[in-house]
Amino acid sequence: MTIEQQIQEDMKSAMKEKNQLRLAAIRAIKAEILLAKTSGKIDELADSDVLKIIQKMVKQRQDSIAIYKEQSREDLVEEESKQLEFIKCYLPKQMSAEEVEAAVKEIVTKVGATSIKEMGKVMKEANAALAGKAESKVIADCVKKLLS
Repeated sequence: MTIEQQIQEDMKSAMKEKNQLRLAAIRAIKAEILLAKTSGKIDELADSDVLKIIQKMVKQRQDSIAIYKEQSREDLVEEESKQLEFIKCYLPKQMSAEEVEAAVKEIVTKVGATSIKEMGKVMKEANAALAGKAESKVIADCVKKLLS
């Protein structure tokens, strides 16, 4: 079952359970997927494309939560946090910092990178290998640390 099919099934169950927060989060995901499909660039989305969409949504929710906290809007922080948890359940288990570092070390040796100038090559490989399992910022920080 693809992620998109799983989202559809979860939407049905959320409707039956009358879980409005979960339903709102799932509908937001469905809307982003539909937007990507109708943009004209891609006809059919692979699971990796759906994961990228979900990661983008997670980042947006985290940014919103930070802004709401700055503005002391606890009601909005709570709502966004709950939706964030529902959205995160579609992402694969996130790797720990040690796991990311080990994977990046392996990629650095595979690519043969020795200096920070070759960071682009390493990032391309690392982002492809660790897609959905770690945030790009964490990967980039690790690559910088290892190549410096």
